[in-house]
Amino acid sequence: MTTGEFLTRLTIWITIAAYVAGVVIFALPRISRKLDSRARLAWTIACASLFAHLICAFQFYHQWSHDAALLDTARQTAETTGLNWSGGLYINYLVLLLFGLDVAWWWRAGLETYRRRSWAVTAAWHGFLLFIIFNATVVFKTGTVRWIGLVVCLILTGVWLKALIGHTIHQQTRDNTDFV
Repeated sequence: MTTGEFLTRLTIWITIAAYVAGVVIFALPRISRKLDSRARLAWTIACASLFAHLICAFQFYHQWSHDAALLDTARQTAETTGLNWSGGLYINYLVLLLFGLDVAWWWRAGLETYRRRSWAVTAAWHGFLLFIIFNATVVFKTGTVRWIGLVVCLILTGVWLKALIGHTIHQQTRDNTDFV
């Protein structure tokens, strides 16, 4: 494995590990502000590492050529799905942009405001990230990476389902007490 390949892989696994850590911390019952602060830090590390991954991929695989990245994305997509499509690169750019905006908003708006945002927005955003992680690790990879990706996706799904159930129960309890 070359240094470039190692750094490119390392940065994406740091991204995934930090994101999963942040999700697990964020989904825990809210017992302290410190936990939200740690979740935000984990997501910030994940976002920064995702930017580093993009830099590594362009440096070591695409020689800073957007056209080369498009061709490689189309090739990989065709090998995996039979569809010669390079749009996945733009989806990756969108993930990076939205992840950066989400983290920036969390730092700007503060822990309390971020925690109180619409559950639908939170579910849609993290559902989208889960979809991206699933495709990147399970659909487009093989062997050990695929199995690790599947475990990561199952953990994320379990954590978010538990959080959704907890949110629903909390919401129902709050709605029932509003009528008293």
